[in-house]
Amino acid sequence: MHKVCTTRYTHGAMSNRTKKLRARPLGLPFEGRTGKNNAITDVEGVLVGYSTIVEGHGPLEVGKGPVRTGVTAILPRGHSKEMRPIWAGFHALNGNGEMTGVHWINHAGHFYGPICITNTHSVGTAHAAATRWMIDHHRDDFRNQHVWALPVIAETYDGKLNDINGQHVREEHVLAAIDGATDGPVAEGNVGGGTGMIAYEFKGGTGTASQKVALGDKDYTVGVLVQANHGIRDWLTVLGVPVGKYMRDDRLVATEQGSIIVVIATDIPMLPHQLQRVAQRASLGIGKGGTPGGNSSGDIFLALSTANSIPRAEAIARPRSMECIPDEWLDPVYLATIRAVDESIVNAMLAAEDTPCLKPAGKICRAIDGPKLLELVRNRTG
Repeated sequence: MHKVCTTRYTHGAMSNRTKKLRARPLGLPFEGRTGKNNAITDVEGVLVGYSTIVEGHGPLEVGKGPVRTGVTAILPRGHSKEMRPIWAGFHALNGNGEMTGVHWINHAGHFYGPICITNTHSVGTAHAAATRWMIDHHRDDFRNQHVWALPVIAETYDGKLNDINGQHVREEHVLAAIDGATDGPVAEGNVGGGTGMIAYEFKGGTGTASQKVALGDKDYTVGVLVQANHGIRDWLTVLGVPVGKYMRDDRLVATEQGSIIVVIATDIPMLPHQLQRVAQRASLGIGKGGTPGGNSSGDIFLALSTANSIPRAEAIARPRSMECIPDEWLDPVYLATIRAVDESIVNAMLAAEDTPCLKPAGKICRAIDGPKLLELVRNRTG
């Protein structure tokens, strides 16, 4: 098998890949005010990094390739050496998938360390690597205290486009994604964990967006990153238009076989029960795209807040006070979340690139035609 490309360690920042227009620059009228980069990294302190693994071409040979996969790393508190709890809430609309660490998030309302998203059969590798990173990065905490690592690792299935059973993701890929994470504009489409993913039978992958939210006398940010690997063509809806019914070429499947992971980050001070309610609203965000949350789809969501940054030593040693918004202020946060999730999915599809299928062999998973999508939306929204 001839290798056509090797691993790309892509920072969150845009790489030198051919840049395609995102939803708003294309002309799709998504609502709301965005942050500077319209990305999850608009939430101050949040970093994103990738390892993108593209190797080989030709027919599938398990263990040899072709390989179209990777790892996405999200660091809510950057590369800080000081352990500080990340306040969070979790929701699964349909649990046919995996996100580790969520039992403790449901009970304690927080976690430590990076979030990694990869393919279904590489969760164990990513978990081991993220644990190793935490032990090394927070060396004094793990050496001198009884501290255990419960990193958040999530997955979606890329076996149609990638030799998933070959388990090509290695610990070095995970560590490179974490160590290389940065702020600023975020690459989308065929990058990181999203490299081999499919959305609505178009090429899917990684997408992001953000919304500004005015609460009281302050402006806050809600940022979203998705790994979009869900839906079938008939369901696809963009800005209320059932575009999938008019984009019939290059169908791949008759029933849904994918999933979507949604990570929502914000600098709004919120308590864990409020963050869980925000995570639930990701269901409405993906629903705007047409999915009913199919039986085979792992629709799994995490919401986190970077506010109330307290050193771990202080958090466990004495009673603490935490700032939070009143529940009566949540509606604008919900709306921002729903909008950013919806837009992130479309951004993932618009950035993606054609990829050969391995199962079924001989087909091409096509990227969505942006100009055609825009024409359909304009013609039917008037």
